[in-house]
Amino acid sequence: MHDLLYRLVRPALWMLEPEQAHNVALDVLKRGLLRPKPEPDDPVLATRVFGLWFPNPVGLAAGFDKNAEVVDAMFGFGFGFVEAGTVTPLPQPGNSGRRMVRLTEDEAVINRFGFNNLGLVAFTDRLAARRRDGTARGICGANVGKNRNAADAVADYVTGITAVTPHADYLVVNVSSPNTPGLRGLQAREPIETLLKATLAARAGAVPAGRRAPPLLVKVAPDLDEDELRDIAEVVIATGVDGIVVGNTTISRPSTLKSKWRDAEGGLSGRPLMRLSTECLRAMYRATEGKVPIVGCGGISSGEDAYAKIRAGASLVQLYSALVFHGPGFAETVKRDLAKLLHRDGFASVAAAVGADHHR
Repeated sequence: MHDLLYRLVRPALWMLEPEQAHNVALDVLKRGLLRPKPEPDDPVLATRVFGLWFPNPVGLAAGFDKNAEVVDAMFGFGFGFVEAGTVTPLPQPGNSGRRMVRLTEDEAVINRFGFNNLGLVAFTDRLAARRRDGTARGICGANVGKNRNAADAVADYVTGITAVTPHADYLVVNVSSPNTPGLRGLQAREPIETLLKATLAARAGAVPAGRRAPPLLVKVAPDLDEDELRDIAEVVIATGVDGIVVGNTTISRPSTLKSKWRDAEGGLSGRPLMRLSTECLRAMYRATEGKVPIVGCGGISSGEDAYAKIRAGASLVQLYSALVFHGPGFAETVKRDLAKLLHRDGFASVAAAVGADHHR
């Protein structure tokens, strides 16, 4: 039903600039003009990760709901979890000019938003309200970053983690967007160790009395080489970080891209990212020896893609760009096809299939 509705409205939406179309979609959801009801999940999809119980492993990636405005509305489309953000301590407009282009022939998107968001105060107010008002419907993550002109990057992340810890079910330290100058440099061994130790301490100091600390994850780029992956894996294990999101958009441009926009500035996401991000995920699973849960993000355009990431080592998966081409109800399609594949191959659960390619 959701897919049919999107096919009907997509021509009108695509007459708009991509960012404008995105804002229209958010406005429709904020006004409650679309109130979908999710389909029942196949029990094979239920899974426990980071000590949290997920009804299914298919999540909405950060970037769609930067300001935590439609978190609970998105659960209506069948997502097993929703990640809001990226949020920075202070509001910022992001980069100027055209910030998003569709590569229609490639089912891909390039964006250069630059962490445009309304800041921590608005973000945490909304997260607090959904819990206070009893409207919270599922597991919500909070993805934090630094302001573009921050003099002290670590201090910005500490501020963000401190603010969101009481209100989110899990936390993500985003050090991998290509659209904030210097951000990806934080992935080097010494900077990321300093950063993760500081954010873990910030989380510990912000947990409300009597509450369990929300899991803390780090989101890394799919462009890392083997040495960089190994360094991050060792730091994550040594510091006790709860998980890794692999990965973000890529600065690379596959030679297979057909669109006239293929050389646009920014990070590439969508179908062409699938192979690169999955190989990075596979390498991270080997580097961590499967000891740290991984969220597989990047390029998922089908249930088969989600299954491939799980077999490569992902305990959970996320999608976003595919919604541009298939609509918000696409999560239901991914889940149905994923469940069929798990049953076909004799897996009793998602957890049983995690890393299966490494154990053959």
